[in-house]
Amino acid sequence: MEPALLSTLALVLGDGAHAAAEGHDAAHAAGHAVAGYADVGALHFVQATAGADFAWLKWMLLAPLVSVVLCGAFAMMKVKGRLPALFTVLSFALSAALAIALYFQWSPTLFSTHAPLSVPFMDWLSVSWGTGKFQSFTANLGFYIDGISLLWMMFVTVLATLIALYASEYMESDLKAGYARFFFAVSLFVTSMLILVMSDNLVGLYLGWEGVGLCSYMLIGYYATQPGAVAANKKAFVMNRIGDLGLALAIFLIWTNYGTVQYDGLFQAIAGSGSEAVQGSWSKAAIPFLLLLAVCGKSAQGPLFTWLPDAMWGPTPVSALIHAATMVTAGIYLLARMAPFYTVQAIGSEWAEPALLTVGWIGCFTAFIGATIACGQFDYKRVFAYSTISSLGYMVMGLGVGTAFGGVYYVFTHAWFKALLFLTAGAVMHGMAGQVDFRKLGGLLKVPGFRLTMICMLLGCLWLATAPFSAAAESKDIILYQALTSDVQQVRWMGWIGILTAGITAYYAFRVWFRLALGPVKIEPGPDQHGHGHDDAHGHDDHGHGSAASHAAHGNDAHGFHPHAPGIRISFVLTVLAIGSVLAGLPSYLEHSQGFNWIQRFVQNSSAWMRATAGPEHGQILGRDAHSTLFMIATGVVVAGFALAWILHAGNRALGDRLRASMLNTPGLKWLALGSEHGWYVDQIYAAIIGVPMWLGAQLLAFTDRFVLDGVAFAAIGRFPGFVARVFQPLYTGTVQGYALTMAGGIGLIVAWVVWIWLSGGAS
Repeated sequence: MEPALLSTLALVLGDGAHAAAEGHDAAHAAGHAVAGYADVGALHFVQATAGADFAWLKWMLLAPLVSVVLCGAFAMMKVKGRLPALFTVLSFALSAALAIALYFQWSPTLFSTHAPLSVPFMDWLSVSWGTGKFQSFTANLGFYIDGISLLWMMFVTVLATLIALYASEYMESDLKAGYARFFFAVSLFVTSMLILVMSDNLVGLYLGWEGVGLCSYMLIGYYATQPGAVAANKKAFVMNRIGDLGLALAIFLIWTNYGTVQYDGLFQAIAGSGSEAVQGSWSKAAIPFLLLLAVCGKSAQGPLFTWLPDAMWGPTPVSALIHAATMVTAGIYLLARMAPFYTVQAIGSEWAEPALLTVGWIGCFTAFIGATIACGQFDYKRVFAYSTISSLGYMVMGLGVGTAFGGVYYVFTHAWFKALLFLTAGAVMHGMAGQVDFRKLGGLLKVPGFRLTMICMLLGCLWLATAPFSAAAESKDIILYQALTSDVQQVRWMGWIGILTAGITAYYAFRVWFRLALGPVKIEPGPDQHGHGHDDAHGHDDHGHGSAASHAAHGNDAHGFHPHAPGIRISFVLTVLAIGSVLAGLPSYLEHSQGFNWIQRFVQNSSAWMRATAGPEHGQILGRDAHSTLFMIATGVVVAGFALAWILHAGNRALGDRLRASMLNTPGLKWLALGSEHGWYVDQIYAAIIGVPMWLGAQLLAFTDRFVLDGVAFAAIGRFPGFVARVFQPLYTGTVQGYALTMAGGIGLIVAWVVWIWLSGGAS
């Protein structure tokens, strides 16, 4: 790590004047302290400064909120024009401009003072039932801006603007139907994400967290007439509910332990708590694990990842928004924001390392499983969906192995190229009547109007495969370097699994591109209906450009189908995203030449600063210099994956098809092909161990309710008074003689009872 960066870290770690006086040695020691795995040394957090001059920041949040209101009004009034798209794009562009303005106006102050910015917005929740520490609860609406929140604000708003512009053309087939409804949900989506990122307390984060979950439900199930879309949005909602419960419980335990949910006060409280306060405290030890459960739900980590591929039922711009800028990156933001809870100082030495290792292994497992499933998919959108799961696993693993810098940097680079990949996939679907099976397409690089799309997809695949010197490789290598140079053996194993995953990723990325772009031109148009399924029963969105059936009606068969080339808005957005994907590597290129990394500055000036390291400065891998060795190994596995994809899907496609057929006919290998194609049957396992028992339990309860409770117990209780009445009915005949006989019999019984008591000695 460069001396300039180490000096900055030293200033953040403790008292600025003291660190400056110690000079380079102190900076070097600070660097090593930061490099620690679970014990990062004394925690010090600079208190936030009030920023009354930044009250204009509210418009960054209010702009998309105005779009929500306007698009909602347009939907209710059934406006059929392009106004919803116009207002949405303009509102997102205004938010992006304000975020960029904030960066230029305030980031120099942040990078020099390390003090977050606190901007009040409005009073919200404030309850008091005493004067003690735990006798009040405050969660007002305000903004807490530090390095990671500022970074998220910028790329979320910029990418949302580009995706909304793309959607304005892509969704025009719904101009007379759900156009306004679509942009209403998209505007609310971005508003919720900004609330999540900008809020100054955990309750505000939870509000945004729930908001993006609600919007994903609306957008994944946008084509509500299709059973598959409805099932997919319910699946996403239920799995996110599981994670949301973890976040809710974590917030409760945080308040009960620290007496506040405000970030500023919370971080000060963690730094001020002694080791004796955390040892043996189960309620503090549970917090990081509950936070991880929340991350698994929202960021599609194992075992709660199966909802994300099914989210492909939503329109493709929604897929890009979910996978690149919003929703799934919320979990990574939560991990980075709550990084202090994964330290010895916060939860004690007994639980700190297990908590971090759990985070690392969850991410590592998810990255590997997602990559292996992507190898067996034939729907190119689902391939990219599983690639997101795998990439998110890398990000989570980055924070688990001890480098929030690597994890956050990969979030930033991934956002650009993954948006590019999904939107190029959408451009292909848009022009091919919704066809998503790459076995039915080919040679698109030769098709007029699709050359730009395929070139942009090639760039996205190169970045997904972490080609050498790409932005993705620069960011992912930080994670792998940290893992492979760690003193903890389990962490090193994560690094080697990550290397293997990188090779698999290169294979499946170019498996898609070679099949779509190269070879003879082959176009079998899709169903071109809202959410109609295809061969593997995954429905997708409508594009409104004539199905094969409609062409046949005009005297053309499927072979006479004319692809619809992307328009100027889609082409412009793809071009900008391609440029952005390249420029996302600029921070690393500057670091190589000037000794600083732009992204690392954001992470160092945030609550995740103790996880900012990129590994030991002079580490070794296999007994050799770590930097050069990692580069050679990573490049080797990527080239191997690329070469395998070329051999099986470009040079000799028949060989690839024969290989798969041979695997299916070989009992010992059949499970490998079918398992990858069916997602290792995770959904079926869930159905077997959760769905079937719950269904049987529901049937048992229904039987008990209908036949035992209603049929026996409640019926018996209801009939008992009638039975008693019939027993005594003969006593009430309506005749005087009968009543006299009853009275005499009653008197006789009383006398007999008294005599019996007297004879048994009860009278004494």
